[in-house]
Amino acid sequence: AKDMKHHLDFLLQKPGSCEHSSSHSKKEKMAPPQRVSHKEVQKWADCLENLIHHNSGLAAFQAFLKSEYSEENIEFWVSCKEYKKTKSPANLSPKARKIYNEFISVQATREVNLDSCTWEVTSHNVLKPTLSCFDEAQKKIFILMEKDSYRCFLKSRFYLDLVSPPATTCGTQNHKRATSPALACFSPLVSQYA
Repeated sequence: AKDMKHHLDFLLQKPGSCEHSSSHSKKEKMAPPQRVSHKEVQKWADCLENLIHHNSGLAAFQAFLKSEYSEENIEFWVSCKEYKKTKSPANLSPKARKIYNEFISVQATREVNLDSCTWEVTSHNVLKPTLSCFDEAQKKIFILMEKDSYRCFLKSRFYLDLVSPPATTCGTQNHKRATSPALACFSPLVSQYA
């Protein structure tokens, strides 16, 4: 959780304000700076859709859920979103099976919480997959996140630190967080989840 929190602190740093001294693996390449306006961060509190349809918002929400050990819902939602972009009908079945095995099956490694009716419909849909075979389950998980995790996220330090940035220190020098209308997003987290 501390690591995720530290990575999110980068969302608010000015470009070049301080160097990050810890080394990252090659998998965690720094994403090019993405500007996020303070107004945009505030919009994330309007609705869950605003949050998860913005790359930095999605990354912050995923980091929060990971710190709470409950990231399976957003990971399922993202997997369904990506699944709908499948162009080749030949790829539908293996991709649908993978999502089903990871998130829906009784033996799923990261099982999401679906009511029995939605579970049965989705299980049946996967037998003859279409681009919409996960729609009902995805909608149910969205509603669950909206009612629970999203509200907790808005009260968490993950969001509160982004929406009202306090002064912070970096290294041995004092640096204030970006107070300009645009906040810089330098986070391996953003590239990892974007």
